[in-house]
Amino acid sequence: MRKPVAVTLALGLGLASFAVWQGIAQTVGVDGEIVAMPASVDVEAGATLYAESCAACHGAELEGQADWQVPGDDGRLPAPPHDASGHTSHHSDRLLYEYTALGGAEVMARMGVEFDSVMPGFSDALTDQEIWNILAYIQSTWPERLREAQAQRTAADLAEQESQ
Repeated sequence: MRKPVAVTLALGLGLASFAVWQGIAQTVGVDGEIVAMPASVDVEAGATLYAESCAACHGAELEGQADWQVPGDDGRLPAPPHDASGHTSHHSDRLLYEYTALGGAEVMARMGVEFDSVMPGFSDALTDQEIWNILAYIQSTWPERLREAQAQRTAADLAEQESQ
């Protein structure tokens, strides 16, 4: 049986805030450094990259897989949606970037939780900028209220990282 915290943390981890809209500058890294969306992103390129790298699992319309909150027979959670119906907007830019770059199992392991995630890491296949472009595209599809709430989560996460 998996720890409930692992399921809770992993449920909607996927991708995503236009922190740029909030004036947050770029700091990129996957080894504990502060990470926020760069000031310059290409949403159109992100849409193309999403279609090529993400849509097979997360859906062409960002809808995710059916029953994404219920583990399959293998104990793994299906790919969550990245549209407004999902959970992606509940996470800071840093966590979304790291989850995409490192993959779900690695991010959870760094949190001290063993979790068998289907989400692979893409840092070997995509550049940092390409990952940010994908996240920017995903965020661009959300209603303003979700973008604002996610930007606040990112700002709080940055403040916490800077205070450590």
